[in-house]
Amino acid sequence: MTTMIGYLRVSTTEQASSGLGLDAQRDAIQHYASAHDWEIIWYEDAGISAKSLDRPQLQEALARLNTSPKKRDVGGLIVAKLDRLSRSVADFARVLELARSRGWALVAIDLGVDTSTPTGELVANVMMSVAQWERRVIGERTSAAMQAAKRQGRHMGRVSVLPTATGDRLLALRRTRTLAATAAALNAEGHTTATGLPWTVNGVAKAQRRLTTKLAAVA
Repeated sequence: MTTMIGYLRVSTTEQASSGLGLDAQRDAIQHYASAHDWEIIWYEDAGISAKSLDRPQLQEALARLNTSPKKRDVGGLIVAKLDRLSRSVADFARVLELARSRGWALVAIDLGVDTSTPTGELVANVMMSVAQWERRVIGERTSAAMQAAKRQGRHMGRVSVLPTATGDRLLALRRTRTLAATAAALNAEGHTTATGLPWTVNGVAKAQRRLTTKLAAVA
């Protein structure tokens, strides 16, 4: 029998206290799991929004999933609805990429995403394509705006800026983790580089140097 992580989330203290929404999520996951002969281990973030992937129980779940296949004791992550994991298609796509690279299954029942099945994988591929399309459209619009400004003689400066929260998180992680571990943690938490790409060891090193230089300049 495969063991899966069932992830539950509610966004307000009232919902967390009363249980509203949690029972429905749990029932949906349990029903799906029973049909697939899966055992569920529960992780629950109560009273926490989905504005980022930086949530205590979600991070514990991802850390458990991202161990080496030989040591991993769970087969994947399942949510009743996509917005329980993330309200951002781009964030979901990043988690999906992480699942694929590490070899664990990702299931969002409401959308029919189940990377353990051919049909569910097809739905996931469609969502990935949508996320990639969104990034390309944003990039093309940004490029067009810069070209228009250039023709008008205006200097736009550098558009790609690392969000403050991401920079702060990177520096905090580097106090106790290696470059590789920091890159993995940033990707797992849904943070991207200034250009919207996944973090690499070189990317972390370069960003750390820039951030350290910037802090030294204002000290």
